[in-house]
Amino acid sequence: MRTCRYFLLLFWVGQPYPTFSTPLSKRTSGFPAKKRTLELSGNSKNELNRSKRSWMWNQFFLLEEYTGSDYQYVGKLHSDQDRGDGSLKYILSGDGAGDLFIINENTGDIQATKRLDREEKPVYILRAQAINRKTGRPVEPESEFIIKIHDINDNEPIFTKEVYTATVPEMSDVGTFVVQVTATDADDPTYGNSAKIVYSILQGQPYFSVESETGIIKTALLNMDRENREQYQVVIQAKDMGGQMGGLSGTTTVNITLTDVNDNPPRFPQSTYQFKTPESSPPGTPIGRIKASDADLGENAEIVYSITEGEGLDMFDVTTDQETQEGIITVKKLLDFEKKKVYTLKVEASNPHIEPRFLYLGPFKDSATVKIMVEDVDEPPVFSKLAYILQIREDAQINTTIGSVTAQDPDAARNPVKYSVDRHTDMDRIFNIDSGNGSIFTSKLLDRETLLWHNITVIATEINNPKQSSRVPLYIKVLDVNDNPPEFAEFYETFVCEKAKAHQLIQTLRAVDKDDPYSGHQFSFSLAPEAASGSNFTVQDNKDNTAGILTRKNGYNRHEMSTYLLPVVISDNDYPVQSSTGTVTVRVCACDHQGNMQSCHAEALVHPTGLSTAALVAILLCIVTLLVTVVLFAALRRQRKKEPLIISKEDIRDNIVSYNDEGGGEEDTQAFDIGTLRNPEAIEDSKLRRDIVPEALFLPRRTPAACDNTDVRDFISQRLKENDTDPTAPPYDSLATFAYEGTGSVADSLSSLESVTTDGDQDYNYLSDWGPRFKKLADMYGGVDSDKDS
Repeated sequence: MRTCRYFLLLFWVGQPYPTFSTPLSKRTSGFPAKKRTLELSGNSKNELNRSKRSWMWNQFFLLEEYTGSDYQYVGKLHSDQDRGDGSLKYILSGDGAGDLFIINENTGDIQATKRLDREEKPVYILRAQAINRKTGRPVEPESEFIIKIHDINDNEPIFTKEVYTATVPEMSDVGTFVVQVTATDADDPTYGNSAKIVYSILQGQPYFSVESETGIIKTALLNMDRENREQYQVVIQAKDMGGQMGGLSGTTTVNITLTDVNDNPPRFPQSTYQFKTPESSPPGTPIGRIKASDADLGENAEIVYSITEGEGLDMFDVTTDQETQEGIITVKKLLDFEKKKVYTLKVEASNPHIEPRFLYLGPFKDSATVKIMVEDVDEPPVFSKLAYILQIREDAQINTTIGSVTAQDPDAARNPVKYSVDRHTDMDRIFNIDSGNGSIFTSKLLDRETLLWHNITVIATEINNPKQSSRVPLYIKVLDVNDNPPEFAEFYETFVCEKAKAHQLIQTLRAVDKDDPYSGHQFSFSLAPEAASGSNFTVQDNKDNTAGILTRKNGYNRHEMSTYLLPVVISDNDYPVQSSTGTVTVRVCACDHQGNMQSCHAEALVHPTGLSTAALVAILLCIVTLLVTVVLFAALRRQRKKEPLIISKEDIRDNIVSYNDEGGGEEDTQAFDIGTLRNPEAIEDSKLRRDIVPEALFLPRRTPAACDNTDVRDFISQRLKENDTDPTAPPYDSLATFAYEGTGSVADSLSSLESVTTDGDQDYNYLSDWGPRFKKLADMYGGVDSDKDS
């Protein structure tokens, strides 16, 4: 049962007044036992004036999800100025007014027209007002009141996830936290127990448990082993109403996986392993694999292998394959069947990651015995050294022995060995070797200055098995012998001023030597004996492998002597002493006061005389002009050769001979007989085409004569058609010519070309009838005929 109260609020202008409340009748099952009224009350009638009055109001309460057939009654609005005569009108506005909530404008009764859902909207705020129906003016100020929706248990708990996934280490203690599940209820948690949720486990016992209030899932069984079972599915229920009967519930699934811990030591499936390897296996060669099994996963199953004891601690090694966790046994040093044939090793497998709390289960390691048998192979010869270094003087004679190499068959058979030089490393065949004892000797003369080191390769091969051979590098150093004289470091050409003083340094000399003496170079400089007496210059040895040229007198005259050649002897102090003579050229030049050279007698060597720029330009212009003239002349000659056959209209040729076909050459004029073109009837039947070689003998085709009134276009078309259909016609790359002057001229043809086809002379007397313009032609041709007749 719920009890609702109404409160009467009075507001007076200028002074405060107490507030009165009026209780509402009790309400059951969502309906009021007595109507709830919001009233307006007035003050004492003795007061002449009063202020604006407020609504008397309190909260209205409605149950959600009302299922009745009629509208749900909310309450009533009433003003103390309402005398029941219908003069007042009640108006409702705010949340859902007119749609969700309606009011009787005459009585002020408020009703809800639809089912209300607290989860959608728990509170509605509305405004009420009473106005005068006639004037439309409010008789009371607008005021707000609240309609609050009371909750009912109409929403079941919903988990935040449909499926939870969690992990927990295996072998965990009872009560170890696994995961927390959470369910929410849309009902009002502040009203009743509709939203009070209790968790329980429906599936997953006795392995896991859940706390009823928090939803925390914990382990409930001791020593759950992942190797026995890894996956668990737990179903959790969330029920509202505090878990009481009649409450709504929801469920979720929790998939729990036991994670691995290192609770299993590695174990070898067998105690002894046996492998074989040839003695020729180089270091790093794998011999075999061993593997210890471990039921754990990931890093807990990682295994480290090591050789703890045995005869081959320094001969073999073992590493771990990180992908397969296998132990790979490899050769560490070169094996020798003749020295040892069997090795016995003890290999240990252990976990690098150990859980201290499981040490009580025993040591997390295991060991096995590995036997390795060495197999004998036919090995190549072995040299006594990995490399040989020999020395020889560069003046050694041919066939001089330098040294020797030694190789031996390591096998028990001790097969004999022969030696040879790899000629790819000694292309010039400077060295040879004795095939029996390995002695190295020269076959050509040596020169240290040409090549200081000779790097060759010596091959040792078993005589009984030539496939077995080995190589060794041989480094031969050529020792220096003083066989090269010193020379000037460069070509020396200097000058001396005409006004030079005596004992003046004009040039410093330096020398080089191809030899490389052990104590270093020590050169001495001097003038050649033949030039020492009467020389105008002296050579001063500085005792530091340099020398200076000094003047011997005051002043020089370039007009008397422009160039001096000084022979200088350079000697070394090695044994045997080597010397050479170099020439220094000294020119006498005119100098300024500072001693700078200005001009010498042989000025062309210092300042070469040349043409001026203007002269060079003039010469180039002349050359260009000559070239242009020659090109123009050649072009004119070529153009003159290509003049046309008919230079003017007055130049008339009787025949045109064309050679741009594949016909019979320069004698073939038949195909282009102009007379035939002018008169097709005159074709000779007995002549064949000469511009092609006929595959068979075809009779010449007679070309029908053209009519006198034949048009040129028709004539050409007719001839083209005949040529296309004629089997004796020339090939496609031959030139076919068609010409026709037409008919109808009164004067006929004046060309003499037609005379070929006519038997008699023509009469030109008719020219006299054509008028004075043709008189000259009549005299020329007619006169000739007259003279002939006479």
